[in-house]
Amino acid sequence: MGDVIRHIIVRGRVQGVGYRAWFEDEAVARDLAGWARNRRDGTVEAVLSGSEDAVAALIAKCQHGPGMARVTTIDNEPATEDMLNLRASGERFSVLPTI
Repeated sequence: MGDVIRHIIVRGRVQGVGYRAWFEDEAVARDLAGWARNRRDGTVEAVLSGSEDAVAALIAKCQHGPGMARVTTIDNEPATEDMLNLRASGERFSVLPTI
């Protein structure tokens, strides 16, 4: 299986519970590239790039997230190289400012 790029939006109680930091740790542990950020609508948005298996495994784990999170749904769609390149220059994974 080759590399994939996925765009996800995690809905539920996912802000103020350490979700982005947890997500970054999980992505780095799986050698994935990408970024995560809070959105003003209360969701966490992320783009992940890497092996199909590693990306799928992290998206599955996102259903639970860190201990205080309560995930209701995850939107999961293909993403583009342009979306991936929103991460900080020179970094493999970035936590971006809220939009």
